[in-house]
Amino acid sequence: MKLIIGNKNYSSWSLRGWLAVKQSGLSFEELTVHIDGDDWQAMKANSGEFQPSAGKVPVLWDDDVVVWDSLAIMEYLADKVGRDRFWPKADEPRAMARAMVAEMHSSYLPLRRACPMNMRAQIHLELTDDVRANIVRILGLWAEARARYGKGGPFLFGTFGAADIFYAPIVSRFLTYGIGVPGFAQAYMQALWEHDWMAQWREAALAEQWTIQQFEVSESA
Repeated sequence: MKLIIGNKNYSSWSLRGWLAVKQSGLSFEELTVHIDGDDWQAMKANSGEFQPSAGKVPVLWDDDVVVWDSLAIMEYLADKVGRDRFWPKADEPRAMARAMVAEMHSSYLPLRRACPMNMRAQIHLELTDDVRANIVRILGLWAEARARYGKGGPFLFGTFGAADIFYAPIVSRFLTYGIGVPGFAQAYMQALWEHDWMAQWREAALAEQWTIQQFEVSESA
């Protein structure tokens, strides 16, 4: 398999796709591209290899199979290796985990726009009401998952899985922008941040030389 991902410092969707492949346990070749660079833009325009993904990342190749979109990648891998590797076994926690992942995949636009992922930065922002509402909603979901189904370990549903993969960039954002969270969320964020795969990703992100100016948010008083 081959996985094309974008800049590790900025690309939240690439992080999700990469964590999904790591969770699958399958071997893969990783190709990181500068999504704002001239070479990548030219490659997208001139090569049919990146269709039908429209040049977006992440993209997974598995022989003749091409899968784009991080959620589709995770579901494709779950079909290959067994769904229990990603999702809780019991119906109730699995249903909640699926709903949380779907909500993450489609929601929280104010937070995404105001606080783009940037692992190299430490930024203080005055948050709008819409962004605060997103944060409160996320913390509420985390609290419910941990209280109801998190007894088996430090992650949202106990063991590391799909929900943690999809909320990993949110943890990064909360840390970058100094978002205050209650104690249970601090413990969860620390567990995820110290996960070996997150440490590997973070180390690579900090070593990147590329900068995308539109994701460099100015600090506010």
